[in-house]
Amino acid sequence: VQLQASGGGLVQAGGSLRLSCAASGRTFGSYAMAWFRQAPGKEREFVSVISWSGGRTYYTDSVKGRFTISRDNAKNAVYLQMNSLKPEDTAVYYCAADTVYGAVTAQGYTYWGQGTLVTVSS
Repeated sequence: VQLQASGGGLVQAGGSLRLSCAASGRTFGSYAMAWFRQAPGKEREFVSVISWSGGRTYYTDSVKGRFTISRDNAKNAVYLQMNSLKPEDTAVYYCAADTVYGAVTAQGYTYWGQGTLVTVSS
């Protein structure tokens, strides 16, 4: 599966952005989808994951209550709605896919999209 993330940009603290990840392939519904992010000088970190059906989601503590992951299997897309953004959310955001749900490390994902930059100004 090929993934392409979009939707990043510059936003003020407290603002919102919605990231999208478009996937190719007819088996999109078979994959768990995740978002990771990587800030300058830091390792790539897990943000959120959603199961094949969308019925299960999981978030890292720092984004709980602010970010929402969702997917539309008919459109082969996964989304990350980011509200109440903070300067520490500034990073390149990546979408990733794997057939196994629940991994919270980058090593748990086989397919990756290119990143989209999110910059939150204070």
